[in-house]
Amino acid sequence: MRQTVFDRRLERHRDELKWLYMELYHDEAAFAYFLGMLKTCWGERKKPLRDQDARREANPNWYRRRDLLGMMLYADAFAEDLNGVKEKLKYVKECGVNYLHLMPLLQSPEGRSDGGYAVSDFRTVQPSLGTMEDLENLANACRRAEISLCLDFVMNHTSEDHDWARRARAGEPGYRERYFFYDSWDIPREFEKTVPQVFPTTAPGSFTQLEDGQIVMTNFYPYQWDLNYANPAVFNDMTENLLFLANRGIDVIRLDAIPYIWKELGTNCRNLPQVHTLARMLRMVCEIVCPSVLLLGEVVMEPAKVAPYFGTTEKPECHMLYNVTTMATTWHTLATGDASLLKRQMEILCALPKDFLFLNYLRCHDDIGWGLDYPWLGERFGINEVAHKRYLNNWFTGNFPGSSARGELYNDDPRLGDARLCGTVASLCGIEAAEYEGNPFKLEQAVACDLTLHAWMLSQSGIPVIYSGDEVGQLNDYTYHNDPKKRDDSRYIHRGKFQWELAEFRREPNSRQGKLFQGLRRLEAIRAGEPCFDGDADVQVEDSGDSRVLALCRRAGDRELICLFNFSNQFVRAGADREGAYTDLMYGTHYDSIRSVELWPNGFAWLLRDGKGEL
Repeated sequence: MRQTVFDRRLERHRDELKWLYMELYHDEAAFAYFLGMLKTCWGERKKPLRDQDARREANPNWYRRRDLLGMMLYADAFAEDLNGVKEKLKYVKECGVNYLHLMPLLQSPEGRSDGGYAVSDFRTVQPSLGTMEDLENLANACRRAEISLCLDFVMNHTSEDHDWARRARAGEPGYRERYFFYDSWDIPREFEKTVPQVFPTTAPGSFTQLEDGQIVMTNFYPYQWDLNYANPAVFNDMTENLLFLANRGIDVIRLDAIPYIWKELGTNCRNLPQVHTLARMLRMVCEIVCPSVLLLGEVVMEPAKVAPYFGTTEKPECHMLYNVTTMATTWHTLATGDASLLKRQMEILCALPKDFLFLNYLRCHDDIGWGLDYPWLGERFGINEVAHKRYLNNWFTGNFPGSSARGELYNDDPRLGDARLCGTVASLCGIEAAEYEGNPFKLEQAVACDLTLHAWMLSQSGIPVIYSGDEVGQLNDYTYHNDPKKRDDSRYIHRGKFQWELAEFRREPNSRQGKLFQGLRRLEAIRAGEPCFDGDADVQVEDSGDSRVLALCRRAGDRELICLFNFSNQFVRAGADREGAYTDLMYGTHYDSIRSVELWPNGFAWLLRDGKGEL
């Protein structure tokens, strides 16, 4: 019976899987090994996971429901280790979270890990966090609590300390071919003519020369060696590593840096067609071995390059992708007080198929890169890219008149006038400055701004994800400046320890923590209960009558919700061209007309049309 289930799933995909595999590798023996490995991994899948596979296979849209809410966190920052996270699941549930993304936790060398993204063993947990058994126990506890668990899978490279890398460095047959090794700079220099640098300031170039003179491709950092996916042994073994994690109970596998995984001389080594072949094969692998497992693609690029990673209806690739451009555009909109670019961004997203599922967020573990639509900004407003990036960075570091934001630059390149930005939501919204100044009026507006941005995130179609600490307004952590292992990476400003003493105030309605926690919980509860937030709802951008205000209309059947967001620090009257009465879901205010609704500075309104009436 068990074999029949595997064979049934395999039969559905066998022809396409073989065609794609052979198109890349032309190796019958490697493909036969690949299929045998899949069957072995399926056979090792324990009964609770198989039962979950069957339930989710019968309900393939289980992850598209509107009550799904994510949270991303570092296990050590949140609760010291994996057992600590398990003990804190009650708090996670209190936050309304049912999708928990644990940041990198697999074994990686201290001081040469890029925050855990240089993996030296894909089957071992970082000892300071626990063991693989602890991870599996946490996954079991999450499954009992109906929390889906997400884990990063670093596909593009391994640590230089990985066993494969050590063997390759030693010249062991079969391992040097798993990377890109060269004995001279001739080919590397040819690559670097067309391959953009990922970190031109902190890690320039795309290759590293080792002590013995060998040269290896390292697109990210010198200690992260790029894998050669043109070698079938790499794809086979990395797929087996992915399935090993899935069999520990991981529900969502985040495919880190997936656009970079195929390298070809004479190209930019980004988004090549072979990447999509690999992504499609991984999707079929999951549907065959572990159909309850989802693939989340990390594609930090503009929408035109992001959308192809969904694949097609007939041949899907990733189940979901990050909505990175909307995130960056949201912060641009807050700094400029003009929603024109955000409106354009949403018009593009609203035109995409409803099957495309995005993860929406305000902040994550990484920096904010200003990948905005500069050609449109230049044409429409005469904005210069370099000057505008400098303005945004000055605004969010508090170095522009009138700004209360507090952040720090990341990878600042004075030569190019380019930099990225770091900071928590609360500090970037002005809460840190207001508390430092002891200004209650400024604090009230900063808290309102924070809640408005979260309301905006929750208004978008897809899965909303909060960053641990944002639910209680955690501020920047400047202690990293005193840590020699962290002080060169400003991203640690928002990766600080979770401040449990602040969370104690979450039930006090007059505290900053209470206002944010309870306000966010109310927003999440409204979203979970309102059909207009369904993934298959009709969504369109409206003309609000004021460039400072974004208006979004969501319709589900005969229900209509108008969402208004004031991105300026002034009182504004705006609305939508509608007849009839509406009620604000958040505050209960009744409006006989919504053509001109007064919005508070950095305020919002969720306006549900009263009765059924005519649209």
